[in-house]
Amino acid sequence: MTEGTSPRLGTFGALSLSVVSSVSIVICNKALISTLGFCFATTLTSWHLAVTFCSLHVARWLNLFEHKPFDSRTVMGFGILNGISIGLLNLSLGFNSVGFYQMTKLAIIPCTVLLETVFLRKQFSANVQLSLILLLIGVGIATITDLQLNILGSILSLFAILTTCVAQIMTNTIQKKFKVSSTQLLYQSCPYQATTLFLAGPFLDGLLTNQNVFAFNYTKNVLFFIILSCLISVSVNFSTFLVIGKTSPVTYQVLGHLKTCLVLTFGYVLLHDPFSWHNIFGIGIAVVGMGLYSYTCILESQQKQKETTLALPQIMKDMETDPLLLVDNGGLSQKSTDDATIIPPLWNRSGSGKDF
Repeated sequence: MTEGTSPRLGTFGALSLSVVSSVSIVICNKALISTLGFCFATTLTSWHLAVTFCSLHVARWLNLFEHKPFDSRTVMGFGILNGISIGLLNLSLGFNSVGFYQMTKLAIIPCTVLLETVFLRKQFSANVQLSLILLLIGVGIATITDLQLNILGSILSLFAILTTCVAQIMTNTIQKKFKVSSTQLLYQSCPYQATTLFLAGPFLDGLLTNQNVFAFNYTKNVLFFIILSCLISVSVNFSTFLVIGKTSPVTYQVLGHLKTCLVLTFGYVLLHDPFSWHNIFGIGIAVVGMGLYSYTCILESQQKQKETTLALPQIMKDMETDPLLLVDNGGLSQKSTDDATIIPPLWNRSGSGKDF
């Protein structure tokens, strides 16, 4: 097994887990909302996050992962922002047509690319840009049926796009900056996300449905699907953070559109939802775009690994010729004619009572 095989398998596992869990929860929630009439999406999401936090707390108690506290302000801001973005997406769906909501979801990819290019100086090759354009066109053809515009809905969609993009970019940058895993970040941010949505959920759901979530008739079937949805959500939330941490926010959005195509296909095959050549053509274009994006990302990743491998001998050569590069932990390694002696830093020498 080569060096790059293990990380690739880890990434493939994260992507697969995300697809399977997301498609499963969509099917479960469709039964809950469409068949059983439980239309309180924001409140349900807060329950998802609460169950996810409890599950991770048990995992921490069993020493399945290491708790690593870091900047509390960053975690709090990140958690609240994530909660707000979910609430805004639900409001966008409530105040817009389904077609315009799909446009909102499609707009997340170009907005993410723009933000990463401007603020993070990230470069996207022409092939990546072409593949994303094909993907967006395909998903647009397959999913957008009507476009009814209104001022309030458009404003909500704009804020939903911005908050979602920033939250997903932060998911990636926080893991890299503070060197925390996806599990550690999810564990610490979950309480803030759940609290934000639990406080806002009943109000937002009441505004959108004219019903009270606490007055709903919770039958055995409703409770069963709510519990099932919450259990699946643990995998969904975990895989979301895992995918963004291992890849990028743009790749996660591409994966999201793959899920959309799969949900449309499963809806036609299993639930006999209406399907037309219009949908098939759009999904076909989207699949081509996804394939091109995956192929381009693999090629670029291999190219970067090759460049790193070629540059390594030169770096080692520079370290051998430049004594300043041999500094290790504050000390300078110096070779004498007989053997190598290491001069420790001043604060480690005997007789030095200073504490820096």
